[in-house]
Amino acid sequence: MTQPHTPPANPPRAIPALSAGTPPRPRIAVVGGSLTGATCALLLLHAGFDRVTVYEAAPDAASHRGGGLIGLEHPALGILDRLGIGQDEFVAYPSETVLEVTIRYRQPIHTARRTYPGRNTTWSLLHHALTRRLPDGILQPGRHVTGLAERDRRPQLLFADGTRADADVVVFADGRASTGRRLLDPSRRLRYAGYVAHRGHTPTSHTLLRDFLRLEPGPGCQYTVAPIPDGLDWTLYLTCSPADYTHCFGAPPQRRTFALPHHVSPAARAHADTHAALVLPAPHAATVHATTLRTAAPVMDIDPPTRMAWPVGAGWAVLIGDALAPVRPHTGRGANNGIEQAAALTTALTQHYRWGAHLATALHGWQRRQLPEAVAAVRQGPRLGAHLGNHQP
Repeated sequence: MTQPHTPPANPPRAIPALSAGTPPRPRIAVVGGSLTGATCALLLLHAGFDRVTVYEAAPDAASHRGGGLIGLEHPALGILDRLGIGQDEFVAYPSETVLEVTIRYRQPIHTARRTYPGRNTTWSLLHHALTRRLPDGILQPGRHVTGLAERDRRPQLLFADGTRADADVVVFADGRASTGRRLLDPSRRLRYAGYVAHRGHTPTSHTLLRDFLRLEPGPGCQYTVAPIPDGLDWTLYLTCSPADYTHCFGAPPQRRTFALPHHVSPAARAHADTHAALVLPAPHAATVHATTLRTAAPVMDIDPPTRMAWPVGAGWAVLIGDALAPVRPHTGRGANNGIEQAAALTTALTQHYRWGAHLATALHGWQRRQLPEAVAAVRQGPRLGAHLGNHQP
């Protein structure tokens, strides 16, 4: 599929000249260059903050993920609109239809049609639309944060290569296995939920599918598939013990929270292929079997967060997105939470640095408004998992 023409990025708006008594422009460090981190950096730049740096651990920030269907609801889409990112850049098929199909003995027995209040995209499409707008030098790949210290009453990031970077505000948007969460909220550890999302992208130019399709073959299994440019994106959820996960992907689920293609062993492929052949209609089983490049993600849970912001000397460190509260993919709230939290955080920081609002009060207000949605999504995940027959806490 030919990619749509994209307009040039909108230039950031400048903060008005600082007047007497106005706080100096802050150094803002965003840790994590995936969707939430890139969105946060763009929002800050468009609000006029001109000392923003994004630190991404992966050597190539665009290659550490692949595929992966993402649903964006209207509030998140509206935030991208304000950044000047048109949906034609990251939405291939503007369908709002979700078809939920009950399967028995590999045959559909009931179909329910629902309407999704948003659009579907993929990680790759959205990440490209975001990062192409970041000015040169903002995104620094290969910078693995390992610690957070205080220097001259301000946060200081420590990196794996021994270097350090000072900041006034640190925004940890570093995903499910967040270093920031380990440093700021160490009692909240990831717990394996007992099943795995096997994922793949099957290239094909011969598909009539235009909607999001969810197949329910029975307890312990769910299959979703949707069209993306040049093919189909599918996810097959299957139960898997911790020992079997380690055997299939080379490390325990708490350590390997995302299995890249080279981590997917022949045993993992055979597990997915066998179950697809047993429970899915023949065309969908064939889609799974035909997929050569695969990834996987263990479904994880975590205790609900109780806070989002921590003082570090006279500065602050915050958690947003999956760094704050990774949620089960069935909730559809992972990317949405991160984008909405980043937009509200930008508003809070703007009120302080442009208009002189008390920073601690602004951040506490941001936390009070954003935290309930994150807690609700964390709690919703196990309920949806139980519906699928996955009862692990």
